[in-house]
Amino acid sequence: MARIAIPAGEGGDAVQLWTLRPEMGSAINRLVDAAYNKSILPVRVREAARMRIAQLNECPVCLTFRAASVKEQGVEEGFYAHVADHATSPQYSEQERLAIAYAERFAVDHLAIDDAFFVELRSAFTDPEILDLTICLAAFLGLGRLLRTLGIDETSMIDV
Repeated sequence: MARIAIPAGEGGDAVQLWTLRPEMGSAINRLVDAAYNKSILPVRVREAARMRIAQLNECPVCLTFRAASVKEQGVEEGFYAHVADHATSPQYSEQERLAIAYAERFAVDHLAIDDAFFVELRSAFTDPEILDLTICLAAFLGLGRLLRTLGIDETSMIDV
């Protein structure tokens, strides 16, 4: 149950939340749109990182959300099953494994991300892709924690 009063409406609390601060909501919508629709990363790379952040945030909305646009690009439910044990799962590419590892470090101990890890990242990603992934991680981490902190645990939003 939400910890603040959110007006009822289409999309549920995770969508209607922004009616309380529409000026900020429009900025959030642009950030989410950028992460989902302007990213240069392969969708599986971005989704793997998003799911690891969702797991670490323990965000019910984020854990269950599956964008229709992501499904349309071939990401099936089984893809999410082994994100937490990505290092030993053969179903993830090198880029996907590194994105998950980066997401985990970014969420848990960002100050421990060192130059050696960036050497690993640069072996699989270009600098623009690393920046893109970092922006996506920041959006997923911040918004997931916002939802979790405010007790927002449902949405009927199906796409971004």
